[in-house]
Amino acid sequence: ERLLEESGGGSVQAGGSLRLSCSASRYTYSRNCIGWFRQAPGKKREGIAATYPRGGGTLYADSVRGRFTISQDGAQNAVYLQMNSLKPEDTAMYHCAAAAYPCTSLTWYEDGYIGQGTQVTVSS
Repeated sequence: ERLLEESGGGSVQAGGSLRLSCSASRYTYSRNCIGWFRQAPGKKREGIAATYPRGGGTLYADSVRGRFTISQDGAQNAVYLQMNSLKPEDTAMYHCAAAAYPCTSLTWYEDGYIGQGTQVTVSS
């Protein structure tokens, strides 16, 4: 059983939408905070969205707020990221992560469990 497995990436034109899915094991889904970060070639990791697996508050980066929506499904041990109005600068590898830290900082994923990622490419 993989701890975290992402799917749903792909190539879209600017303005398009994608929905990423993260399937978590029971163990990783029980962590305190779960969500998404991304990393583009030559750039640092950027935490973009996080939520509590059992529901509650959400956290978004300014760069995606209003365009991306994170949600969770406790019955499926899954977390989703609906991405709308995509821009070329959203092009990156998107990773799901789960950690013991609370969802109070966009660096929650540090020292946590990280999936292998799914590539998102947005063309202009």
